[in-house]
Amino acid sequence: MNASTATPTLRQDAQVISLEGLAHGVSHFFHLILAPLFPWLKEAFGLSYAELGFLMTVFFIVSGVGQAASGFVVDRIGARNVLFFGLACLGVSALVLAVAPNYVFLLLGSMLAGLGNSVFHPACFTLLNKRVSPARLGHAFSVHGISGNLGWAAAPVFLAPLAAGFGWRFALAAAACIPLAMLALLLVYRKILDTDDDGDAITTTHNTEAIKTGHALDFMRLPAVWMCFLFFFITAMAIGGVQSFSSTGLHELYGMSLATATVGFTAYMLASAAGMLWGGFLAAKTTRHERTIAMGFTASGIFAMTIASGAIPPLMAVLLMGGVGLGAGIAGPSRDLLIRAAAPKNATGRVYGVVYSGIDIGLALAPLMFGAVMDGSHPAWVFVGIGLFQWLALLTAFRVGNNTESKRAAAQASTV
Repeated sequence: MNASTATPTLRQDAQVISLEGLAHGVSHFFHLILAPLFPWLKEAFGLSYAELGFLMTVFFIVSGVGQAASGFVVDRIGARNVLFFGLACLGVSALVLAVAPNYVFLLLGSMLAGLGNSVFHPACFTLLNKRVSPARLGHAFSVHGISGNLGWAAAPVFLAPLAAGFGWRFALAAAACIPLAMLALLLVYRKILDTDDDGDAITTTHNTEAIKTGHALDFMRLPAVWMCFLFFFITAMAIGGVQSFSSTGLHELYGMSLATATVGFTAYMLASAAGMLWGGFLAAKTTRHERTIAMGFTASGIFAMTIASGAIPPLMAVLLMGGVGLGAGIAGPSRDLLIRAAAPKNATGRVYGVVYSGIDIGLALAPLMFGAVMDGSHPAWVFVGIGLFQWLALLTAFRVGNNTESKRAAAQASTV
């Protein structure tokens, strides 16, 4: 019996979860391949904040379009090969950025990074669903989320000191080594990542709607798919504000150094990872996941609005950035379970690609909006926007949750 058809063991599950988590962390690291370097890029090329923000917009536009398309590629050639391509593309993109002589090359590097990033959600979720035992999928999704946040947290800590000490080009060249090293590791363990002969391992609770056999785009007629897409889009707008200009906003609003402001962003990401651990226990105790999301996002929004007031000491603003991240992290596991419960039971790369492209579209638009705010010398509005988007997401969360609960009740009634 070969590795792809054997019943997954604890060791194999742990290996697959660990490898997927590391790869996902690399993709999130590249979400912020440029944002921590904005102060250096602004000076080197004489760019405005809007032009800097547009670099991130290009990244996420390419990633969003590519993510929706890559889901079909994953279904056709397998998650493993697509994941290999994504990591290689990320490495090449960092090298292009490192040697960029002008803004056009920065745009090209951002496009390549977006293309590489586009494959991760369809490939990673398909890989986990097919290569991890159903009983351990919850742990797999937790590791997936936490590793992404740690990738975000690692980017400024890795890039900013290297740029300060050796220049921004050296920092980007060093960053290119990360996905290439990850690719080499996955090639070593390529056999346990093979999904060609597997059927879906998903047996946990799902929406009772299923994608009927027929046209490949039939799944796009399901309302649940688009409600989930909207939810991800709105939450991504808030995340985009944090990623792109929260550090610069803290610097200008409170007069703190860029190094201290970067600590605020790192506090957000680390607290968010801790919140995911706590949120996982909360999510396990209820099926009404929208209530946990409401608790986390409400608190997070309040902390963001407090920072926006500018009326607190700078150190407190840095600490409250951790509070913003903690609230968002608590909502994370419930968010993923809410989406999973609303999704069709035989969802694969196509569905994940479309739904999760909402993240990329939100992250594409957020830098443009928040960059314009910063160019208008309104750093407080960055945090107002972060808070408002988190509160707005509550409406879509309750809509998805109520829809799923109604379908669950209807399914139970039909079996009586």
